[in-house]
Amino acid sequence: MAFKFKNTLNRRSFLAGSAALVGAPAFAQSMDSSNTVEIEEEVTETVRRNISSFRSLDWQPYFSNLNNGAILVDISSRALHYWSEDGQTYKLYPSSVPLSEDLTRRGRTRVTQKVEGPSWRPTPSMLKRNPDWPPFVPPGPDNPLGTHALYLSWTYYRIHGTHDTRKIGRRSSNGCIGLYNEHIAELFRMAKVGTQVLLI
Repeated sequence: MAFKFKNTLNRRSFLAGSAALVGAPAFAQSMDSSNTVEIEEEVTETVRRNISSFRSLDWQPYFSNLNNGAILVDISSRALHYWSEDGQTYKLYPSSVPLSEDLTRRGRTRVTQKVEGPSWRPTPSMLKRNPDWPPFVPPGPDNPLGTHALYLSWTYYRIHGTHDTRKIGRRSSNGCIGLYNEHIAELFRMAKVGTQVLLI
């Protein structure tokens, strides 16, 4: 599962600069972190990025309060928004989103667990579709969950990092929401167990 990093520096610099310009720089039943994982499909040139809808949003249309902070994931614009509980911090990150509509879940959930250096296990349905995938990947550069993961109250769903930066801004995941490793590390520090999450 070696990843290629072709032209990531320029792309990363562009996206980081874009996030700063708009005012900032992100699923499952509570379970043991070793119980799940997600792997993403190979990115090709036919999987296009979407940055045209990348814009800042206000939290009020989506949440009744900011108790424990709030995360909004906009699948269409492929962006994750974070608001702190006191409303003083707002962050906007480009993200990867599910590859297809049947892999996409929308609705309200919450952060149930935070894991630094997550391990990876494909879900049973992933292994059925891809029997050649490894049953387990430890933390490290080949791990599809990157450096940090926020486990959600929906089984098998995560907000996590990725070592394959080509996936950010694209429909490329099996259901989870992916961020650049530096962005998930920042979100990981701010979000807490109990942070509200809404996927639209």
